[in-house]
Amino acid sequence: MADFSKMKAAQGFFSPQRYEADILDCETTGSIPAELEGAFVRLGGEWFYPPKYQDDAILNSDGHVSSFRFKNGRVSYKSRFVRTPRFEANLKAGSQQFGYYRNPFTDEPSVKNLDRTVANTTPFAFAGRLMALKEDGLPHLIDPNSLETVGRWNFDGKYKGPHFTAHPKVDSETGEMIAYGNEANGLAGDAVYVATIDKTGRVTHDTSFTVPYVSIMHDIALTEKHIIFPFGGYVTSMERLKEGKIHWGWDNSKESYIGILPRGADGKDIRWFKGPLRCMMHTFHARTVGNKVIMEAPFYDGNFFPFFHNVDNSPWARDKAKGYLRRLTFDLNSKHDGWKEEIVFQTPIVDIGAIDRRFLTRDLRYVFTGFTDPSKPFNVAAGGNLQGRITNCYGRFDVKSGKMEAMFAGDTHSLAEACFVPRKGGDEGVGWLMGVASNFAEMRSELVIADAQRLADGPIARVILPFRAAPQVHGTWVGAQELPFV
Repeated sequence: MADFSKMKAAQGFFSPQRYEADILDCETTGSIPAELEGAFVRLGGEWFYPPKYQDDAILNSDGHVSSFRFKNGRVSYKSRFVRTPRFEANLKAGSQQFGYYRNPFTDEPSVKNLDRTVANTTPFAFAGRLMALKEDGLPHLIDPNSLETVGRWNFDGKYKGPHFTAHPKVDSETGEMIAYGNEANGLAGDAVYVATIDKTGRVTHDTSFTVPYVSIMHDIALTEKHIIFPFGGYVTSMERLKEGKIHWGWDNSKESYIGILPRGADGKDIRWFKGPLRCMMHTFHARTVGNKVIMEAPFYDGNFFPFFHNVDNSPWARDKAKGYLRRLTFDLNSKHDGWKEEIVFQTPIVDIGAIDRRFLTRDLRYVFTGFTDPSKPFNVAAGGNLQGRITNCYGRFDVKSGKMEAMFAGDTHSLAEACFVPRKGGDEGVGWLMGVASNFAEMRSELVIADAQRLADGPIARVILPFRAAPQVHGTWVGAQELPFV
């Protein structure tokens, strides 16, 4: 039996559960919109066995996929561990065989050269397939009905990189996907592999380029004409890994870089812009307007992850771990290698959120994401001493007017990433917003659903789970027509 007793973070609501669940007909409150036909699929990390090192990154925990299936106004729930080669090796041994996050030098000899990915970051539906993604390995296909793991997929051998991003982008007009993988030339390597994949899953173009320095390149942005590759701050090296450290550290002396590559071009055509140090994890959207590329993204002021320590051994600065919705403008005709940056909203936000994906490469208006409203109450007596560590609101941020409307989740609740579900035939932003709320008072999870145009009215429905759902990194809505649901 796995011993979690010494895990410092494994307490209360956040302690590991090690379960797989099936609920045939969930308890609900309010009114489930009849138009919701499909599934809200979540992916995150859950330690099946305790980490080998107590200070390891939570990003190293095992992939756990779950699904709220909507059909005929009713909702069922299912969850499964992603059965990666790593998971199976640990299960066979009965204990954790893998060491620090993305550092094979800290693994047990018995698993040397085994695929280390935990496939725990993003669920993604494309070309009639459901994938579990993490940027240190290839996609793992998941059966959309049973949630059982089918196995790794390299697009019939045509995707030539060893890694596949957790955040591919699908062109809202053409249906083609842009995917990439960094460290494509080996551990701590400086090459990035980029592929264009048509809507049937066929690789139609690929190329590669090298980066100014090796860093986390977690997300990209896409326009009709360009791919935008942002990164900054995080560093690694073979020397660092051989010293037995976590893959990434934060270097306050670095600048941020953003590469812009014309779609369909050779990697040598990438142009690098550089600017002030930011933690650049996720993007919202971008567009090409004449000779300019404009991107809106929730970049942090500094290191967001306390478990990726500063390389100069300085303490983690919580005040730098604040994200703001920023607008970055790049002039492709200028010889200047910087960019113009403005903060669109002064409210600090969560850096993971949603847009209406039907408008991904267009000049869209709305961004949906979580934030903390300090004016809202938190019931410490019922919910515990969690003030300052919760996300209590979803917001609709209008990047055109500068206005924001919010939904409050409750005085003992904290929200995971927001997911936007469009109403069929509706304009941009017309539909529903949903996401899982942790109810600390009841020790359970609730799927919260709101009208995306009337967030201030509060949730219109909740799906009640009788337990704590496994943690989530990202979630996505998959319509009934996108996957072979039964």
